[in-house]
Amino acid sequence: MTEDNQSVRDTTTGQADGAAQFTDASGAEQGISEKAVSHKRGGFSSKIGFVLAAAGSAVGLGNLWRFPYLAAKYGGGMFLLCYVLLAVTFGFCLLVLEIAIGRKTGKGVIGAFAALNKKFKWFGFVCLIVPIIIIPYYSVIGGWVVRYIVAFLEGNGQLIGEAANADTSAQFFAAFTADPWQPLIYFLIFGAATILVVVFGVQKGIERMSKILMPALAILAVFLMIYVLCQPGAWEGVKKLFVPDFGDFTYETLLAALGQLFYSMSLAMCIMITYGSYMKKDASISGSARQISICDTLFAIVAALIIIPSIYAFSSDPESVASQSGPSLMFVQLPAVFNNIPGGRWIGAVFFVLVFFAALTSSISLAEAIVSVLRENCKLKRLPACAIVFGIMLVLGTLSSLGFGPLSMINIAGKNLLDIFDYLSNSILMPIVAIGTCIIAGYFYDLNIISDEIGMRKKGTRLYFRIMIRFVAPVCMAAILFSGIFLQL
Repeated sequence: MTEDNQSVRDTTTGQADGAAQFTDASGAEQGISEKAVSHKRGGFSSKIGFVLAAAGSAVGLGNLWRFPYLAAKYGGGMFLLCYVLLAVTFGFCLLVLEIAIGRKTGKGVIGAFAALNKKFKWFGFVCLIVPIIIIPYYSVIGGWVVRYIVAFLEGNGQLIGEAANADTSAQFFAAFTADPWQPLIYFLIFGAATILVVVFGVQKGIERMSKILMPALAILAVFLMIYVLCQPGAWEGVKKLFVPDFGDFTYETLLAALGQLFYSMSLAMCIMITYGSYMKKDASISGSARQISICDTLFAIVAALIIIPSIYAFSSDPESVASQSGPSLMFVQLPAVFNNIPGGRWIGAVFFVLVFFAALTSSISLAEAIVSVLRENCKLKRLPACAIVFGIMLVLGTLSSLGFGPLSMINIAGKNLLDIFDYLSNSILMPIVAIGTCIIAGYFYDLNIISDEIGMRKKGTRLYFRIMIRFVAPVCMAAILFSGIFLQL
């Protein structure tokens, strides 16, 4: 079940003396023994296993409710153009950096930053706060998704039926989330499913499940996209998404695309460093990162092609509906739209199964990032490490769930407990972690070593990577942080 007895993967660069050498920016070598670097971590059995797991982490709720909403709000085609350009430049560089740090050090996030520079071991603890905060409330939302699957299969009258509309859908969502017990039960179902996969380890759990869920995700998404695009009026939504109007371009469009890319690719969540530490040495980091980026971007576009055209085809006020964000779009507006689609009951059920798979692959990666650190730093076996993570999920997730009911009186700047956790992690901590990662790798470590690990051979490519990590990425992350602090409060 676990991987404690698997062969130790070689995580060094193959030095004959059995020591992995790490060089900081001053040129001083820090010798770290191969045994210390290669804790019994196991690893992905193949490149495709790594790519599917990492892509599964990137493909999550952000693709399904945040990308379509932002695309509709910020000019459709103009937003998409900015997003794609940022994905192949800024996003790609940060992605390969995190994967390379993980593979080079062969450690979880705390050990990885200690290996880069001993002075920054503390920064690994800061990074670890991100998945600890995110996975509980993410699992609460995952529980909501499970409830909606059940509701559509039941043919719930508030979501599907002659009298069903946005008002009855809103009533269903409000009554469900305000109930102290129902959301907790579904949260436990989703959380248990997450931990069960992680308990089985990297190969038998995460990799095997990713090879099942990711193809299933692709099939469901393409089916729904084709079905929606065949509906009358849907092509108005397609034009909205793909035809850029340069008059729509503003700094807000660029900032929104930058923020979405940052969240969508699972950057600054400890995930890519952790998965990178499980990656085989003969696999191409740049090639894998390119495939992950393509999968993530394509899925975001397909999700938008499901949601935006369906809104334009079946809503009397598509601009207003499409601009709804977060839970309102996913759990209120879309069910009302599905009610007007032929076979909407089954289309709604399929859609929320799709959302469930996307959420599950992301929550698995968040849990593994924490489990990896507990196993490495606390010398725990996988099962007790998973039990600790599940305990964290129960405590913080219960607070998030009850924030819509018995604890709804806890409100800061108009935000309930779930919104507070989401704001702290996404708008504050993640940009800080990304800035810190770029600064530590760019100024307190030799980026040439990272470039070698990635496989960059051309001087121009290495210079471009250095400029992105040292200068461009920190400035972009600072812009996201500034936006989070001063524009969202």
